[in-house]
Amino acid sequence: MTADTAPASEPRDRWRDLVGLASPTEERNPASTDLDTLGSAGIVDVILAEDARVAAAVAAVAGPIAELVDVCVAAIDAGATVHYVGAGTSGRLGVLDAVELVPTYSATEDMVTAHLAGGEAAMLRAVEGAEDDEGAGRDLVTERCGDGDVVIGLAASGRTPFVGGALAAARERGLPTALVAANPAAPLARLADIPILLDVGPEVVTGSTRMKAATAQKLVLNALSTATMVRLGTTFGNLMIDVRPTNAKLVARTVRILVQATGAEPDAAAAVLERADGNVRVALVALLSGADVEAAARAVAEHPRDPRRTEDPSGVRTAAAAVRGSGQ
Repeated sequence: MTADTAPASEPRDRWRDLVGLASPTEERNPASTDLDTLGSAGIVDVILAEDARVAAAVAAVAGPIAELVDVCVAAIDAGATVHYVGAGTSGRLGVLDAVELVPTYSATEDMVTAHLAGGEAAMLRAVEGAEDDEGAGRDLVTERCGDGDVVIGLAASGRTPFVGGALAAARERGLPTALVAANPAAPLARLADIPILLDVGPEVVTGSTRMKAATAQKLVLNALSTATMVRLGTTFGNLMIDVRPTNAKLVARTVRILVQATGAEPDAAAAVLERADGNVRVALVALLSGADVEAAARAVAEHPRDPRRTEDPSGVRTAAAAVRGSGQ
């Protein structure tokens, strides 16, 4: 029996295996050993000095992040789903990233979804033992993942059993896997096709992975999901054209987007948007091409989003050019 297949310790005794866990997240930071002797300004200075190291640590793994973007784009374009799987702070960051894609890019749970150990209740309070339940992670993949789906584990220490169970089950099914961890020696890296291992060093408060480790994971998820959505054609340049205008702020934003993209006056942009029934894409093509909304709508339907369309995944430029070329 190998170390990988040996039965885990009973949950009540598992702490013995973790006392010597090799992870920067559990080491003491020499810059903050006297933290409690400092005044408020001194404490803040130490925290922010350590936070300043995070961006460089994330930039160092830009290659694997970009590789994972390509995997996610291909999966979503083929009708599959990207699943974030995590526990505690890491899992909550996955939930936050997934739900915010809905109003920003009109993404659905069929595109990107998140699973938190302990379920929805764990967003607001700790669910004891949830992260240690490897079987629950396995069951999650069995019950919720389809063929071609991508499973991305989020674990600051890189050893969370719930995440490990999900990654192991995904790998057994041949699903693409990735791991985002703040431990360059993450044990679960062996289960990831794409390990994204962040070297942020020890936390200011030892073991408090809600700090640098969480900040690094959030930056990774920001880059990953944003790049994925852009590649899928949800933006025009750096403007959100699939935003859902569900409140006054977002209605104003959609009008501003049209003004910024076309140079139209706000009242004119708002009028075209109204004629397009709030469809930013149709309004944008109409304004760019000078065509009426009906012709713009036909062009948008004929040139949908496509990540394989080089330099125009949204199809907006292609649709506007087609309308101009047709003289409509």
